[in-house]
Amino acid sequence: MSRKLLLNIILCTNILFVYSQELVLNLNQTISLAGDSSLQAFTAKNLYLSSYWQFRTFKAGRLPSLSLEMTPLSYNRVFTKRYDSDQNIEVYRPQQSLYSSGNLSIRQNLDITGGTFFIDSELGYMKNYGENAYSQFSSVPIRIGYSQNLFGFNDFKWEKKIEPLKFEKAKRQFLFDKEFIAESSAQVFFDLAMAQTTFDMAKENLSSSDTLYKIGEERHKIASISQADVLTLKLDALNAKNALKNSEIGLERAMFSFVSFLNMDKKSIIRLQLPDRPQDLVLSVDKALYYARANNPSFIGSEQEILEAQRELDRANKASRFAASFNASVGFNQVASKLYDTYTNPLQQDIFTLGIRIPLVDWGVRKGKANMAKNNLNIAKISVQQKDLSLEQDVVMTVSDFNVQQDLIGSAEEALQLSISAYNITKQRFIIGKADINSLTLSLNRQNEAQKNYILALKNYWLSYYKIRKLTLFDFERHELLSQSFDEIFGL
Repeated sequence: MSRKLLLNIILCTNILFVYSQELVLNLNQTISLAGDSSLQAFTAKNLYLSSYWQFRTFKAGRLPSLSLEMTPLSYNRVFTKRYDSDQNIEVYRPQQSLYSSGNLSIRQNLDITGGTFFIDSELGYMKNYGENAYSQFSSVPIRIGYSQNLFGFNDFKWEKKIEPLKFEKAKRQFLFDKEFIAESSAQVFFDLAMAQTTFDMAKENLSSSDTLYKIGEERHKIASISQADVLTLKLDALNAKNALKNSEIGLERAMFSFVSFLNMDKKSIIRLQLPDRPQDLVLSVDKALYYARANNPSFIGSEQEILEAQRELDRANKASRFAASFNASVGFNQVASKLYDTYTNPLQQDIFTLGIRIPLVDWGVRKGKANMAKNNLNIAKISVQQKDLSLEQDVVMTVSDFNVQQDLIGSAEEALQLSISAYNITKQRFIIGKADINSLTLSLNRQNEAQKNYILALKNYWLSYYKIRKLTLFDFERHELLSQSFDEIFGL
């Protein structure tokens, strides 16, 4: 989906520009924009497409290939050394020749044996100039052959095991990266939300401090409060002004980070809408571990890492032993001065080649490589085991954090409501002279802290939520695998 199309959809779903040109976004819309327009999304998509075309190349290599090799023209005019039998000496003689050839072949690689089966046809033409000028055509109407390494390393067999696994990992990695983008989006979203809330509270505190200072001056005139209390109110007003300036700087930084992450215009002004309290959703550790083992690209990568180490061990072992190869072909060929005659009464052509390689003395080089590959396999197994255990522990801890965060949101929401009510009551009591300045300041600080704690609780909840989605690639709200929508993303 293009950025322009996505923005149109957002506009159609009641994302409004207000008169100050603020773009109002909620968390889901932020994640959608990041998944479409961010640089991380662009990188994830292209990494997947690279793996996709690599897999397509692997699949194409398993199909018959048709190729045409040609030498349209090869002309030589040189002096070449020849033996003169009459004079019993070597002499240089001029030679002028023309040569042209073409070969059309079909080849099929066999995964089981590691060999190559082929059928081809060949035609050549040669002409010599000079005193003994002559020309000839040479044809191979059809030739069927097979080449095979005996007892050697079969790369085709290992590719058949590893390449599909690599592609499956690439698909899971793309989904993993999308969920990582969602997690990062939640991070920058709540960072900006916290900065906006802090700025709003600073503005409100400044306005309230100015008002209370003016009220304090009036009450001081009638000796209702002391000079110290008036000075304290004035100090609160000055601190509120400084706090507003600092919060404005923090807001600018958070805004820049937000629009940069979403790859938006740097002059964009965003106003965020905090998500409502999420619905109760209790996750099972066993269920999360099950989906993590089945879907997480790290587990698939572990299997790939073991297979690749086993492949290298097999390669090293085969290279250290007796090996042989053969090439065999059966066909027809003919030579004639006329093209038509080369396809008349062709003679049978039989070619067989057997090659043998026997390691005799290499001072332990092949044995050392085999032992090194074996040790690398053991290291890979231990490394994979450690990574898998670490990932499982991460899943368990994230699920535990997520389940706890729901209770914390409820407590933070209740604390916020109580702090707002307490501050309003204390403020009214101070205005009528029934509360002192210390009670008012304490009440205001508690309200500000409760507001920040509520946003922090929301942030921790959604970060845990998207992290567990990233680790398991499973949507626990809809009870479906994220891979179900994979083909819709690319349409490949």
